[in-house]
Amino acid sequence: MRQKDEEESMSGKKIVCAGHVCIDITPAVPELNGAKIEDILMPGKLVQVGRCVLSVGGVVSSTGLGLKVLGADVSLMGKIGNDAFGALILKEFEKYGASEGLIVQDTDASSYTVVIAIPGIDRVFLHHPGANDTFRDCDIPWEKVKGAALFHFGYPPIMRATYENGGEELLKILSHAKEAGCAVSLDMAAVDPDSDAGRQDWEQILVRSLPLVDFFCPSVEELCWMLDPERFDSWKKRAGGRDVTTILDVEQDIRPLAAKCMTLGCKVLLLKCGVPGMYLKTAGKDVLEQISPAAGLDCQAWADQDFFEKSYVPSRVLSGTGAGDTSIAAFLKAVLDGYDPQMTMHLAAGTGASCVEAYDTLSGLRSFEELKEKISAGWEKRD
Repeated sequence: MRQKDEEESMSGKKIVCAGHVCIDITPAVPELNGAKIEDILMPGKLVQVGRCVLSVGGVVSSTGLGLKVLGADVSLMGKIGNDAFGALILKEFEKYGASEGLIVQDTDASSYTVVIAIPGIDRVFLHHPGANDTFRDCDIPWEKVKGAALFHFGYPPIMRATYENGGEELLKILSHAKEAGCAVSLDMAAVDPDSDAGRQDWEQILVRSLPLVDFFCPSVEELCWMLDPERFDSWKKRAGGRDVTTILDVEQDIRPLAAKCMTLGCKVLLLKCGVPGMYLKTAGKDVLEQISPAAGLDCQAWADQDFFEKSYVPSRVLSGTGAGDTSIAAFLKAVLDGYDPQMTMHLAAGTGASCVEAYDTLSGLRSFEELKEKISAGWEKRD
């Protein structure tokens, strides 16, 4: 891991990142000259790949450790099994001095994800939730959360206890975070429509939970599937097997979806839109003033924002795994550090581009000072 700039300014604000944690198993797949996913994943077909990278994944690993690498004061909370994958997760967290908040559960297996990342094709995830399915409000030591400026939680769609019964457990977690005096941020995950999670009423879960959320950071695909499944089906048809985000139009596709989300009580919406970039939409000043003052948000500067931030062009692309989560890490840290919306989005986009330059999630990350220098020097943006 690259040594970070020790002189980089820090807000000094404490962050708690809780929720999903797993092992990511990512074989290096070469570019396949415009082939579609169904041309590759065929019964009986042998696809020769490169080396396999084992890395920690999930929001606690990618966003939580990403925050730590970027210099934030962050505590991590998640649940793993007492098994080989759990031992790997613990070992990796210990490298960052961040293993204290992990619960080791003898009765559950650790979660893992096989990430099939083919260049030019949206990733496919083979996922086992493991111990994440039993993570609950009572697993969080709330006395340690008090005094934190921000509580970040993710991925309820692949954590059974948090989405069952209309999301009651998720509401408990978000409510307790509010009671602890924190600003609250929430990230989502893709949903398998044929799973128990896929049979939940996700629009109703968002109706109940978003009023408790200050910073909402889903992907555009996740949000569309939850709020407007017919629109999402039309996107997939237009994409024709390609990455959905590559065919989206800001005016026709993204803004209407974001507007619907804002009507549910969203205050700050950060939509991850894949390779093209990210979209920011915020509420008015009077609504932003409901965010905990612990975050130190300049409500005047952040009010009524509505713009798309194009991605920066990375020097190389080795793996897209973790790019969205580390972008969120940079976004949240920049908010707490007091950056304005424009620079916050620059730093988030720059962090995503840095992430994909390495096979693992964290080793490609640059400090904010490095990012600002690269941006000032004219870092190229994607068309």
